[in-house]
Amino acid sequence: MSTQTQQASIPKEEPDDEPDDVLFNTIYGVRTIELNRPKKLNSLNGSMARKIIPRLKEWEKSQLASVIIIAGAGEKAFCAGGDVAALAQYNQQGTSGIERSKAYFGLEYQLDHLIATYPKPYIAYMDGITMGGGVGLSAHAPIRIATERTLFAMPETTIGFFPDVGGSFFLPRLDGHIGAYLALTSERLKGVNAYYAGIATHYIDSSSLGNLTARLSELVFKDYADMAERLAIIDTTIEEFGTGLPYDEPILLAGNLRSAIDRCFCYNSVEQIIQALQQESGETALWARNTLKTLSERSPTSMKVALRQMELGRTWDISDTFRRENHIASKFMEHPDFVSGVSAKLINKPPTTPKWEPPSLEEVSRKDVDAFFNVEGTTPLPLFGVAPAWRRYPFGYLGLPKEEEVRRVVLEGGKSAEGVVATFLTTKGGKPGVREKVEEVLRRKCEVGAGDEVIWVQDEKR
Repeated sequence: MSTQTQQASIPKEEPDDEPDDVLFNTIYGVRTIELNRPKKLNSLNGSMARKIIPRLKEWEKSQLASVIIIAGAGEKAFCAGGDVAALAQYNQQGTSGIERSKAYFGLEYQLDHLIATYPKPYIAYMDGITMGGGVGLSAHAPIRIATERTLFAMPETTIGFFPDVGGSFFLPRLDGHIGAYLALTSERLKGVNAYYAGIATHYIDSSSLGNLTARLSELVFKDYADMAERLAIIDTTIEEFGTGLPYDEPILLAGNLRSAIDRCFCYNSVEQIIQALQQESGETALWARNTLKTLSERSPTSMKVALRQMELGRTWDISDTFRRENHIASKFMEHPDFVSGVSAKLINKPPTTPKWEPPSLEEVSRKDVDAFFNVEGTTPLPLFGVAPAWRRYPFGYLGLPKEEEVRRVVLEGGKSAEGVVATFLTTKGGKPGVREKVEEVLRRKCEVGAGDEVIWVQDEKR
């Protein structure tokens, strides 16, 4: 990939763009973006991206715009993904159609990168289905609010694609090997479990979102307040609307299941993951069998590319992530699995079984996978503004404690389980779910020593 970086151009609307697929509103200092394709579950297309980018750039310069909120119209979906059915149909038109699809992904990733690096507070209401392209519009926001209606997934391997929209960045940075598990299996996380897993930073009831928007519009920030100070005020404001977490929805990725996920999905080879799943016994044996069945239905090429993506993506910075994903997406537009997968799963009525090429893992060579990541001689995707090189989300502390944070506190020594919990309750200001998350990590990773001191047990090795 060339080292020269070009500035992205603000896109202009095209004649056939839908007029009202995105609605914008101003409420004092708040600017709202409403994805307005409820019959299509607010799936993202080029027309919508061409409207959102110019508004974000405009608000970036406006002293009157203090907070950006993005949400979806209707009660079913925030955004169910990109409009991949249209892209598959483009691809069937030949070279010109494939180039049109490639252009869409470039535009989408420019938008996602703009959101990830936006200099003002950007809040995503992940109310309803939040998948694929909808994850790109939300996962990189400093504040991401889940509700009881949230349904998160990265379903790309089911359609012969890869977990894009910055999945290379946020998935490997989830606790343990949850990211690889979600990437390969397309497992869904519902409601509060999107919050427990770190996908969302906050959880409130959907009925409170309207009042929250009104309350956020009343906030007034000091001119000299930096991003961290503004987000801290917003964080406190959101917690005013919390009514506690649902008692009947425990942490899904916990206990023996979570240990099995880390044990099986820690490898950089899909074949090794499959072997590890085949060796599971006892309480997790049924889960392992179901997971093996799931993997057998996925595109072999997609799985191998996605797993390599999880391995490499943990070292990429946020800007390099979207440039490299643009190259990977372009290669998939030339690969038969994308059209086969989308046609079978989303276009054919009733859905049919995709015909993957090649049909087995053994036939997907290392050379085949390398081609998706070889950017030598290619022109990098132009991005907006200065392309930052951070490798961790600057405001990742706004969510629940990460497992690594719990580990560090335990390794300091001298604390009981309740002492560790108290430490995080203090640093997180009593945030809902802190106790549940920390206690789950302690039960799974620690033993109790003399004087009730918790001792971190050596992490499992491959």
